[in-house]
Amino acid sequence: MDRTRHPLTAGTTRRRLLQAGALAAVPGSLLATGSAHAAAAAVDYPSAESVPASTSNYTASSRPTAYPIDYVIVHVTQETWADALAIFKNPAKKVSAHYVVRSSDGHIAQCVREKNIAWHAGNWDYNTRSIGIEHEGWVDKPQYFTDALYERSAALTASICARYGIPADREHILGHVEVPGTDHTDPGPNWDWTRYIRLVNMA
Repeated sequence: MDRTRHPLTAGTTRRRLLQAGALAAVPGSLLATGSAHAAAAAVDYPSAESVPASTSNYTASSRPTAYPIDYVIVHVTQETWADALAIFKNPAKKVSAHYVVRSSDGHIAQCVREKNIAWHAGNWDYNTRSIGIEHEGWVDKPQYFTDALYERSAALTASICARYGIPADREHILGHVEVPGTDHTDPGPNWDWTRYIRLVNMA
């Protein structure tokens, strides 16, 4: 995770936000079957689980009508899966991503609908034109980058690229470190870009 700027909100580094005090609790399982069905339908990628971010942490939009979607941006959470989801649900944090991929099994949570603008890139222009995917782990702990994480994330990225006509290459699938103006390094030197792009194109 990294710095996100919103045009009406003072910029704050995402790392500082993540290291801030108590986190909002991750909600338990949905109790009613009807509610569970509604939540399951509230995703753009069928394999994802809906875990909505607070509406205070993203900008409602009508993409790709309002803005074209040109990029997929790869992040690393620098937090556990549960803590990352809790941060996105906390309205005080002013940060979000569209998706979070779990290290152990590649399970995917969708936190922001693709039509909306997640606050993930640290650059408003890139926020408006990208889908942000967080990956559970730390840039200096490559053991978090499991086969399941790479494979499920690559399938998600391939789906996004196909749906929005984004070329599945390194000019359009970026690391957060490559966003202009960023002050962070994720996904870091342990992220295997050759493998990832190959998996995206094989998906």
